[in-house]
Amino acid sequence: MLAETKFAAEPLARPALGEPYLLTPGPLTTAYSVKQAMLRDWGSWDGDFRAMTSDMRRRLLALTGDTNGEFDCVPMQGSGSFCVEAMLGSFVPRDGKVLVLANGAYGLRAAQTMQYLGRAYTLIDKGDYLPPRGDEVAAALEADHAITHVIAIHCETSSGILNPVAEIAEAVHAKGRKLLVDSMSAFGAVALDVNEIRYEAMVSSANKCIEGVPGFGFIIARKSELEAAKGRSHSLSLDVHAQWAHMNKTGQWRYTPPTHVVAAFLEALRQHEAEGGVAGRGARYTRNRDVMVSGMRELGFETLLKDRWLSPIIVTFFNPAHANFAFDRFYELMKDKGFIIYPGKLTVVDSFRVGCIGQMDEHVMRRVVEAAAQSLDEMGVDTAAPPAAAIAERAKLAA
Repeated sequence: MLAETKFAAEPLARPALGEPYLLTPGPLTTAYSVKQAMLRDWGSWDGDFRAMTSDMRRRLLALTGDTNGEFDCVPMQGSGSFCVEAMLGSFVPRDGKVLVLANGAYGLRAAQTMQYLGRAYTLIDKGDYLPPRGDEVAAALEADHAITHVIAIHCETSSGILNPVAEIAEAVHAKGRKLLVDSMSAFGAVALDVNEIRYEAMVSSANKCIEGVPGFGFIIARKSELEAAKGRSHSLSLDVHAQWAHMNKTGQWRYTPPTHVVAAFLEALRQHEAEGGVAGRGARYTRNRDVMVSGMRELGFETLLKDRWLSPIIVTFFNPAHANFAFDRFYELMKDKGFIIYPGKLTVVDSFRVGCIGQMDEHVMRRVVEAAAQSLDEMGVDTAAPPAAAIAERAKLAA
């Protein structure tokens, strides 16, 4: 049974200009006021914009629970993957070795990044159905003393698994290694408190749970790690230490910043705070998930994951077995009704994903279920039950 979450907000407004809702893990549906914040031009060197950057860094640090000044926030231009590469290239020494924890596309992308960096790594690949666990991590670290760092994906959005980062962090710290966290799709809605979870650095993006727009990400790291990163980076533009040092010295980004995106993000941060911060945002997303999953299951859809591992970020469903079901047609019918869903990213079975994040609430999610029911009816699909082979594969791999 999925957890019930209190949520008493009024229905959120339809996106501006008749836009469809983006049921994706980012970019996502943003508030109209966030869009409006991009209507003004800002000088990247001007004092007003420098003050905006400083305010943004301060607000992001506050979300981690750091009250001792041990961490700092370094925004970086580019997509989330740019920032993950920046983190790995800056914090892992050239003679270091990373244990990559993968259970989907984004863990595997971290491994691919290590290949491009030409730095040593080893991989625990759990497939699509299960998370890496603390005892597995501890065993791997005990077996290979060359490993210096571990990278974990907080929420693996290719499947929707919310990984047990606290458990992993405890194992890593107990073995005297350093944890790096890709919290791209979870930070801002799932707690990552430095007082409860030991990590050296984490990375996230503007266009995820804070509900900003794409254009930059940010690394939050211990100052001691930032200082040690000097001269390590493989890249001029992705050098986290250089960005940090320049920003602290001048208040400016080293290279042209996404000024309009920063302005929008500050508005998104203000809304995030007004909603109740991480706890408030996470409660809304959890309610979104619970309402949507319950309704989809009533239609016959099956989730890839058991309830225990379902994140409040995005949920993966098996494609129906019915002969009349075709995902491309289903996608277009859902879009016609105002909802853009996400294709699957699994290698073993056919699937699709429905995001729970963005400017949406439980009232919208009920409409999503209604749209799915109508779309199935228009396709002549009388049940959304998945193929027996998909259920068997899940049982085998999740055993």
